[in-house]
Amino acid sequence: MLNIPALKGIYRYHEFIGPVLPLDAVIYLGEGHTPVVEANDRLRAMAGLRFYYKNDGQNPSASFKDRGMASALSYLQYLIRQGHVEDVLAICASTGDTSAAAALYASYFQGKVKSAVLLPRGKVTPQQLAQPLGSGAAVFEIPGVFDDCMKIVEALSENYRVALLNSKNAWRILGQESYSYEIAQNFEYDMAEKVVVVPIGNAGNITAVISGFLKFLDTGIITHLPKIIGVQSEHANPVYKYYLEPEAEKRKFEAVAVRPSVAQAAMIGNPVSMPRVIHLVDAYNKKSGRQNVFFSEVTEQEIMDCQLTANRNGHVACTHGGECLAGLIRARQTGQVDGHETAILDSTAHALKFSGFQDMYFQNQFPPEYEVVPDPKLINTPQLVRPADLKHVPEPGKPLYGDELAHFVRRISAEIATLLDLKKI
Repeated sequence: MLNIPALKGIYRYHEFIGPVLPLDAVIYLGEGHTPVVEANDRLRAMAGLRFYYKNDGQNPSASFKDRGMASALSYLQYLIRQGHVEDVLAICASTGDTSAAAALYASYFQGKVKSAVLLPRGKVTPQQLAQPLGSGAAVFEIPGVFDDCMKIVEALSENYRVALLNSKNAWRILGQESYSYEIAQNFEYDMAEKVVVVPIGNAGNITAVISGFLKFLDTGIITHLPKIIGVQSEHANPVYKYYLEPEAEKRKFEAVAVRPSVAQAAMIGNPVSMPRVIHLVDAYNKKSGRQNVFFSEVTEQEIMDCQLTANRNGHVACTHGGECLAGLIRARQTGQVDGHETAILDSTAHALKFSGFQDMYFQNQFPPEYEVVPDPKLINTPQLVRPADLKHVPEPGKPLYGDELAHFVRRISAEIATLLDLKKI
């Protein structure tokens, strides 16, 4: 398998994801099999149990969305080769990561598949906006929030010949199920006393994770279903609110008006996959013989503090990874998770995609509506080292030489040693 490119990525689980696809139709750009990194003792003490981050930001476009795009675009390639479709326009609504993945995989087709993405204006980080632009996609910024963009792409897909690449696309979900398969493989298929924590945005990812574990259970690959914790911010919490009602027959789903969130991909008030959530959560709990899916709500403050704390301890978690850590801590406090269990947290994207929020935190520039006040212990800013008595310093194109260079090195070294309280050898 390791010598066949198609089987190096998510299609290592070919029989589960898309057995109807011939292997020569599979696109592999390096997605899947992202690392599972154990938290150190400090983070373990903070959370109250042993846990790992699964760093899906180490996919090609730096997010978990590549799993679903590899699947959806492989199927499109198959349809094109069979002559069933031509001149395909792939379209999606996005808060950033979906558009980056869709544009990247579409660009691999060299014009056979064109890509268009709709983004809510001002609700996508500069890093995320740069990705679909760099991949050559047609990018349209729309007033409103993600939910408004989603309504537009749904209208386009219903009235025009376009391929919708949001999580309503079943092939997207199939690809994202690989996340569950990899976790099972990482832990030698022993899912007893395991907890999988995922953020909820459009609800495609949590349904894919649940579906994947159910398939592995039904085929006997695993014998226990792990506990699932879905996490939402107070600023975008329709799924959490739905499950606040303990009696299923009394539950009524209501969309919410989202408020600004650092977990931008989860800033969705009307998740398109909500019907799948309701169906699969019910099926998962029944298969488990008990309640085994829980939901946790966290604050924006907790999301940012947890993200920065995780990354100060060896991780590359995005804001959604911070949301998962905050959700795990909350679940531990409420008794949803026990100290003897082992958790796997989803860091859905790379920390660099959300570096702007880190800068806002360090510079105390969060607008009031985010409700984030920086903790001084977590603030880190660069220090300019240029002693006032240093007359000559190097500049681009104007290097120092001889005694001037030697004095510059001695003076700067001494200043840094003082700032760091270093002891001489």
